[in-house]
Amino acid sequence: MQMQVNEKTKTIELWLTRAEKNDPTFRASLKPLYQQYTAQKYLVAVFLSGDGDLYQQTRDLLIYNRKRLAEQEVQKQRQSAIFM
Repeated sequence: MQMQVNEKTKTIELWLTRAEKNDPTFRASLKPLYQQYTAQKYLVAVFLSGDGDLYQQTRDLLIYNRKRLAEQEVQKQRQSAIFM
């Protein structure tokens, strides 16, 4: 597990390995850590190691986001044209 603490944004990032992700005892052992930082008004984010192809999934996400942004731009242009 890797833990990154950002005092400025009051966030805690926990990065779990595949073995840690699948270990219920380990996951349960993190609860006191969550409670400790939550009590201090920190946001605790847990990132789990995946099984997919990181390159392919990142590529697909970027393509989706670009397409979605283009669709939103078209909608804005249509809205502007209606009000002119």
